[in-house]
Parts: sequence; structure tokens; C-alpha cells
Amino acid sequence: MNAAPQAEPPHGRVGDRLERAIEQRADVPGELTRGERALESEPAKRGSLRRTIFWLAISAVSLYLVAPSVIAAFGSWHQIERLSPAWLVAMAALQGAALFCLWVLQLLSLHDGRWQPVIASQLAGNALAKIAPGGGAMGTALQYRMLVEAGLKRGPVVAGLTAANLLAFGVVLALPVFAIPAILRGGVQRDLLNAAVAGLIVFVVLFVAGVVLLSSDRPLLWLGTQIQRVRNRLRRRAEPLSRLPQRLVGERDRIVGTLGPRWKRALAAALGRWGFDFGCLLAALRALDAVPRVGLVLLAFCAAQVLAQIPLTPGGLGFVEAGLTATLTLAGVPAGTAVVATFAYRLFAYWLQMPLGLVGLALQRAPAASARRAGADPPAG
Repeated sequence: MNAAPQAEPPHGRVGDRLERAIEQRADVPGELTRGERALESEPAKRGSLRRTIFWLAISAVSLYLVAPSVIAAFGSWHQIERLSPAWLVAMAALQGAALFCLWVLQLLSLHDGRWQPVIASQLAGNALAKIAPGGGAMGTALQYRMLVEAGLKRGPVVAGLTAANLLAFGVVLALPVFAIPAILRGGVQRDLLNAAVAGLIVFVVLFVAGVVLLSSDRPLLWLGTQIQRVRNRLRRRAEPLSRLPQRLVGERDRIVGTLGPRWKRALAAALGRWGFDFGCLLAALRALDAVPRVGLVLLAFCAAQVLAQIPLTPGGLGFVEAGLTATLTLAGVPAGTAVVATFAYRLFAYWLQMPLGLVGLALQRAPAASARRAGADPPAG
């Protein structure tokens, strides 16, 4: 794994922070290096202590600023009884399906064929990313380390995690574009079936568009040019982008080169990862008898996922709650219902996934423990 420059502390305008977060999310080798340094740093070292204090201070200030949203979300915990047990089971099943799709995506990207290392490392890395200040890099580094300890080669692990990250995050960035037709069409979905069908149509269209973009240069170059033009117009004071179309083609080639002929299945898995997650939010709203416009809810969902990438608080804690509640309210959900729906969704998408990290660690240790009991040597790291 090649060394990468130390990540700069977040500063400047929100747009700068967001672009930096997206850049780091795409730079998995660099994120692995930053995470490895954080995992291996000794508290006695002056630089390490300064970084720790800095991230704790950033997290504390950020949590203070979004404290009203966090308090409102937690204050609604007793209203979870408004959701029947059947709806809670459905939300858990949808989040389970989202995790399964993510495991399929990573399995296809790593070309290993073993489920256990993928599941164990993803659960543990995801849990660490949700609790450590600026923990995205640390979570990725922990997953990388666990995969290598399980016997996977370092180069393919870096390439596989990079391809999976790029594809999954690219889907999130593309979703708002495909939500626009649903918004322009207008109307409110009166039941969950209609809402689910509308959402399914969006994801089918996105799959077709993804196939086109991943297999042809011209549409991707055109899309990159339009995005670059809009971004430069909106952010006139920032340094202008100049080679975004070529960068998109390069990243596309990296994804397809890593996945090989499996790229269509990987694209479907990436879409399923976010589709089932979005279904969990829809289920929370339907359980509370909210009937908003699906296109606006999809925009709210995408905004929440992007906010979670800005490393000011672990897992976007507070920022996601504030952004999701506000955008759901704009989508037509009553304010009180939006708070409860946000808490219910985050309960499954954030809070209940943290203890699953212990399950991941247990799964990682299980083969070595079995080997010791059988009198064999543990797998080589």
C-alpha cells in the first residue's frame, strides 16, 4: 500500500468540506494510509495526541451545534410504539437486505469467494467508523487489516475495496438526478405499494443508466462536462474544476477493470444496497401513516447519506438527523412525524449496527479458535 499525504483538517466552507469528503471517499488507498496511522498511533506521541485532541474538539463543537436535533430525535424514542412490531420487523429485514447487498458487492470486488472474511470485516469496520471521530478512514483500515489477516492479498484488497467504494458512492451521488422526474410528475403516493413501485422504477432506470455509463465513454464524458459546468457556476469563488470528465472515465475504468465481467452484478448489488436502505425509510414513514412524495423523500435520503460523509461527527451523528428531519418536513411530512421517522430509521441504519461490530470480531476469530481446538496452526496473516 503506497503512502499518501496526511489528511488535512476540515476547514473552510461547507462546499469545500463536502468536496474534500467526496475526494477522500474516492481515494481508498489514501484513506487506508490515514486509517492505518490512526490505528497504530501511540498516544504518547505528540503529533498523535494533537490529532486526537483536534478530532475530539471538532466532534464536540459539531455535536453542540446539532444538539437540538439529536435531543429531539432521542426525545422521540418513546413514540417508537407508534410503529407496530410488524413494521419494526420489516425495517430490520430491509436493513438486513441492504447489508447483504453490500456484502455481495464487496465479495464480487475482492474475487475471493469466501463470505466469512467479507462479512466479519465489514461489520467490524462499519461499527468503528460509526463511533470514532473522523472514523471513516479508521473503519476502512480495520476492514483492510482483517481481510489481510484472513489470507487475502494486499493488492487485490485495496483494488477491491476501492472499486466497491466508488460504485456504491457513485450510486448515491446519481440518485438525486433520477429523483427529479418523480418530483416533476408530482403527486403523493397513498400507500406503501405505490411508493415502492415508484422507487423501484427509479432504481431500474438508474441500473440502465449505470450500464450505459460503465460501458461507453461518450455519455460519461458528457455527464462529467455538465457536472463540472454546474459546479463551477455554483462555486465561482472556489478553484474551478477542469478535468472532471476525464477523471470519471479513469475511475470507471478502474471499477470495470477490477470487477471484470462481474460489473453488472456489482452494479445491481450497489443499487440494492441503497434501494433496501431507502425502503427502510419509506417503511418508517408508512408505519407512521405519512404519505409524502417519493421523489422528495428520495432527495431527503440522498442528502442524509451525503451529510454522513462529512467527517465532523462519527457517522454524521446530528447532521444526518437535522438534515433528514428538515428535508422530510419540506417533503410534506408533519414535523413531529418527521422526527419520529428519522429516529426509527437511524435506529436500524446507525445505532443497531454498532453492536454488530462485536459479531464481526467474533466471526473473524472463529476460524483461528476452531483451528486451535483441532490442534492445527491458525491461518497465516
